[in-house]
Amino acid sequence: MDRSPAPRRPLLEALRGRVVTPPPVWLMRQAGRYLPEYRALRARARGFLELCFDPDLAVELSLQPIRRYPLDGAILFSDILVIPHALGVRVRFVEGEGPRLDPVRSAEAIRRLRREGVRERLQPVFETVRRLREELPAGVALIGFSGMPWTLAAYMVEGAGTREFLEARRFARACPDLFGELIDLLTQAVSDYLAAQVEAGAEVLQLFDSWAGVLPEDEFDRWVVAPARRILADLGRRHPEVPVIAFPRGAGTGYRRFAEAVSVAALALDTTVSLPWARRALALDCGKVLQGNLDPVALAVGGAALAGQVRRILETMQNLPFVFNLGHGVLPDTPPSHVAELLSHLQSMGRCAN
Repeated sequence: MDRSPAPRRPLLEALRGRVVTPPPVWLMRQAGRYLPEYRALRARARGFLELCFDPDLAVELSLQPIRRYPLDGAILFSDILVIPHALGVRVRFVEGEGPRLDPVRSAEAIRRLRREGVRERLQPVFETVRRLREELPAGVALIGFSGMPWTLAAYMVEGAGTREFLEARRFARACPDLFGELIDLLTQAVSDYLAAQVEAGAEVLQLFDSWAGVLPEDEFDRWVVAPARRILADLGRRHPEVPVIAFPRGAGTGYRRFAEAVSVAALALDTTVSLPWARRALALDCGKVLQGNLDPVALAVGGAALAGQVRRILETMQNLPFVFNLGHGVLPDTPPSHVAELLSHLQSMGRCAN
């Protein structure tokens, strides 16, 4: 019988409320264009969705940063827009412009969405999760993810990513019941998608509401908080053992309302959130583990700018369970050596800060 101790899982320990020194770290978009091996593989693929739906490619891309760096979490390589795609929306990615979708702006368009067979159309993603769980080093936790209903609906109505999502917001204001029908459909799809990722082997889930910050308070509560509460309640019944991280990007002080209403283990903070405020309002008052929130520009610049920001974050979050991450994704022009530099700072400074 093998009596060797089980490997430490720092990310899972922190998300379950334990202070880990130095704090565990993973990075949003840690598999991406800043890595030359990613660019080489991307150049051979026919399109971005092929990367998401080919398990051979998606596993390879998920593992690339883990081979380079001693990270504590590996996030599934995929995209939030695989759910609209599975619902029957035409999704394509235009080089240099981002995603383009056939807009969904009427009752007929919403009711044409394919409500049956969504899980089956997403099977390649679950196969990627299963294979990743088998191939990851023992101490690295596997992170699954999904976009949240508001952000997915915003892309589906707008037809593209924009700064304000005016068409989506107009539709939600003018036709709240119809927009609510779309949100309800997406809420169920996201719940099922996340549960299936856990069943395939995901150990942590992150929920991206990337455009939560464009909504005023009343709509934030209706289209961000309420669906998140329903999704977390459903996941809590199905998979209570799996910690969930929520990222309502741009929510500002709305982070507190979210924390009070939604039973997530952790909140990922964007770069604009004051960390001392978050420590007090979200970690101490609401009991949430915090994740974040290094400026991706500091990582791209490196040197003293990076070291100073790492020190500030570690000193602010000392003696609390915490996951080190960025406030958004790794920028494409980030030198890969700067990620190694970041991890070196975390090792040396993290031990001193606690």
